[in-house]
Amino acid sequence: MRAVTARLPHTSRSDARDSRDRILDAAGAVFRTGGLDVPVREIARRAEVGPATVYRHFPTKQMLVAEAYTGHVRAWRSAVDDGLVDPDPWRGFRVAAERLCELRVRDHGFTAAVKSAYPRAMDFAAIRACSLTSAAELIRRAKDTGRLRPDVVLDDLIPMIMASDGIRARTPGARIAASRRLAALMIQAFQVPPGALPGAPA
Repeated sequence: MRAVTARLPHTSRSDARDSRDRILDAAGAVFRTGGLDVPVREIARRAEVGPATVYRHFPTKQMLVAEAYTGHVRAWRSAVDDGLVDPDPWRGFRVAAERLCELRVRDHGFTAAVKSAYPRAMDFAAIRACSLTSAAELIRRAKDTGRLRPDVVLDDLIPMIMASDGIRARTPGARIAASRRLAALMIQAFQVPPGALPGAPA
């Protein structure tokens, strides 16, 4: 009996984490596609929990939105950080740029909505500054390989990512495919022509 009882607290904590994760996954998906006005009961339904469970984890709607957006930010940072640790800086730049374009097309205005509705929910300026610093380092490393044009600057990468906002497609899968094609075309424009690389045949 003692062995069974000893496992209960751990199981309860695990169940609570699972519920919290499902709530955040559901909230992120709903906020991106339906806006921030989607009722908590709809998020609870998607997460397969009761509204009381949602409020137990997130007492206010703002707390839920902020935490869902924090997960969104982590995905952006992960895309850049993975590019920075890639032993091939040029590949790291290309893969990061593709992932950032895909994340942008999945955003559906979520970032803008959060900033507008809850401007003091978090330090957006600090988040942006950190992101830009990391992106600038990504560009610097790619330039050092000789594969990225030396005149490419951070202000070139930002419009490339934001251009994904203009993608229109009938399905989410088609939107993602279009964002990847856009990224590939832009990366090709940023690349030093093969014939111009040091040691390349004339």
